[in-house]
Amino acid sequence: MKVLVTGGAGFIGSNLVEELVRHGEDVTILDNFVTGAMENLRTVQNKVNVIRAPCSAIPKLELSEIELIFHMGIPSSSPMYRENPRLVGEAINEFIDVFDLAKKNGAKVVYASTSSMYGRCRPPHREDMISEPFDYYTEARISMERLAHVYNELYGVSSVGMRFFSVYGPHELAKGKYANIVSQFMWSMLENRPPIIYGDGTQTRDFVHVSDVVKACMKAAGSDLKCEVINVGTGRSSSFNDVVRILNDLLGKSIKPEYRQNPIKNYVYHTLADLTKARKLLGYEPSIKLEDGIKLLLKKV
Repeated sequence: MKVLVTGGAGFIGSNLVEELVRHGEDVTILDNFVTGAMENLRTVQNKVNVIRAPCSAIPKLELSEIELIFHMGIPSSSPMYRENPRLVGEAINEFIDVFDLAKKNGAKVVYASTSSMYGRCRPPHREDMISEPFDYYTEARISMERLAHVYNELYGVSSVGMRFFSVYGPHELAKGKYANIVSQFMWSMLENRPPIIYGDGTQTRDFVHVSDVVKACMKAAGSDLKCEVINVGTGRSSSFNDVVRILNDLLGKSIKPEYRQNPIKNYVYHTLADLTKARKLLGYEPSIKLEDGIKLLLKKV
């Protein structure tokens, strides 16, 4: 099958590309390399076609044979949007470019959504919950999910929006300051520097290893779902202090974090995925616990 992966040189995208190549798919990557890197594609770069361009270039590209699209090439961190609110419009317009391609080709789309839209909802978070407006990033994702429904209603485009929780794993280095705190804490502690925690460290996240995320995306692609949004997490939450403790245990260190005042006004303190829908519609079951996922990540260092 001819597959397009936007953001395929990025964190989640490159892990997904590796799995698609293992499955023997004909993969084309579209990436502007803002938070992506060719190093992420080191093991598959001779087996994929890489186009260095943003999604806004799609109307000018020859992609007529694409049968399946994984749209991961969406700016994926709330601070990016706070720094540049115009990313909202850019991300939505590029989403339209992707769905116009899907409409033209009769292709299915699996796209990255986010758990951030549950920001002011009490966990566990279900797909029928939507937070009150509070963040540029989440408003962009909510608009995308609504547009996916419009494309299904008007043109029959099938899609599944994957509401990723706190994803960590290999290939995050190019994301730099936008990487998951698991990776950021690990990088600091490997250099014997204290990880910086904004707040007291009791805030929690549903940390999900990228291999489980890839598994969920592959299941969504192989499903007969017409237009859905589905949580992708573990159904378990851990605190930032837990992450530091696990890293100290695995590294044989005793580094204490540096606590600082949290400057973010609308900070989200707790996330936890309800996986009822993912289990029912996809047969998805996370397989990697946080400690085991961090062990896997340390082996890649």
